[in-house]
Amino acid sequence: MSGTLVQLAYLAGTALFILSLFWMNTPKTARRGVLAGAAGMGLAIVGTLLQPEILNWGTLLAAAILGVVVGVPLSNVPLTAVPQRTALSHAFGGLAAGLVGAAKYYLWLGEGGGHLTPFRMTALIFEIILGFLTFTGSLMAAGKLQEVKFIPQRPVTYPFQNAINLGLLGIAIACGLLLAWRPTELSYLLPVIIVLALAFGVLLIIPIGGADMPTVIALLNSYAGLAAVAMGFVLDNKLLVTAGALDGSSGLILSIIMCRAMNRSFTNVLFGAFGQVQAAKAGEARAVKSETPEGAAQILEQARLVVVVPGYGMAVAQAQHRLRELYEQLSKRGVDVRFAIHPVAGRMPGHMNVLLAEANIPYDKLVEMDDINPDMPQADVCLVVGANDVVNPAARHDKSSPIFGMPIIDADKAHVCLAIKRGMSAGFAGIDNELYTADRTYMLFGDAKAVVGDIVKHLAGQGGRH
Repeated sequence: MSGTLVQLAYLAGTALFILSLFWMNTPKTARRGVLAGAAGMGLAIVGTLLQPEILNWGTLLAAAILGVVVGVPLSNVPLTAVPQRTALSHAFGGLAAGLVGAAKYYLWLGEGGGHLTPFRMTALIFEIILGFLTFTGSLMAAGKLQEVKFIPQRPVTYPFQNAINLGLLGIAIACGLLLAWRPTELSYLLPVIIVLALAFGVLLIIPIGGADMPTVIALLNSYAGLAAVAMGFVLDNKLLVTAGALDGSSGLILSIIMCRAMNRSFTNVLFGAFGQVQAAKAGEARAVKSETPEGAAQILEQARLVVVVPGYGMAVAQAQHRLRELYEQLSKRGVDVRFAIHPVAGRMPGHMNVLLAEANIPYDKLVEMDDINPDMPQADVCLVVGANDVVNPAARHDKSSPIFGMPIIDADKAHVCLAIKRGMSAGFAGIDNELYTADRTYMLFGDAKAVVGDIVKHLAGQGGRH
């Protein structure tokens, strides 16, 4: 009877996981998708607890309490920290897979090695390598996103880096093949494989700059899913195989979408060290024109179509709620306000969508890059809020630029561009933004939340009261 209940719980959990991915395709049903995913995971846990093989409930209870103690504080993070929080989740998933694989190997080895068939050993080695490299790689990604002092955000490169990285991975795989061939005689190779996988995870991420973090997070999500698939084969757990396959394939597809959004390949993202500080080009420095919040309010008030381009600067300043107030003020005046979303704006896929949705900006006002660009020449004003590389015109014509060929939002094609930025520092690509010195661009220097708030006050006729 318990076996039937387990399979029913796993079947229902699988269906909920699939529905979760389906519903998360659009912002309108994303919340339902999250609830479905959580319910599916709940059923998976219940189904696992119904397994008759479970004998030590005390250990499980202690692990559950520890998970709650760690998980609850991690759930209370600001939305600006969601990318690094996501990376930490991948790290935990990778560590779990790696530890389970190692524990299962030593358990079977202690039982005489009869269970260590070539298929199981192949799956087990795959699980351990992917799990541990995902663990350290995700920790490095989280550290870069959190701007931990001893982890540089800029790419760290050194001679023969790619050869060394691939060599480490090759040695780990070779050791894995030897261990799969002689699982009982060569047991000393497992710690070597684990150390190599941990080292490869670190070395894989340090040459990657912050501009590539959305792609890297999606790719690490894929690695964690593939590790779960291998763990499912090792444990003979069909739900783990299914859930891991969904996780791995969705992460891979998302990575492909991110790479296409940047017009780059996987190999370029992983080995190209994008985001390095580029040497400044000699040439005439162009003047920057600035504007005041009061002047910006007058320009916006007279517009018919305003396109807002949010970026990571908006997230850092937590300016999304002020943008909603700006949207409301302009909409009252009959201004058509749309929000242009670049696929790699922010630090994780969908980062801008999440922040704007939190501020209750209507979903139908969030427009993808490919859909908004044809309308940019008709836009009276493009308001850039903390975005940088994703609106840099150099991507279209400067072949020497590290972002050349990357699709951008055509902010420079609007009649007037207002750009809110703290200063003239370069973005993650390490280059100056031509948009900021363009003839039709006016800079509003300062914290995005404060600047947008001042604009809103002037629109509401409260400019004199602070």
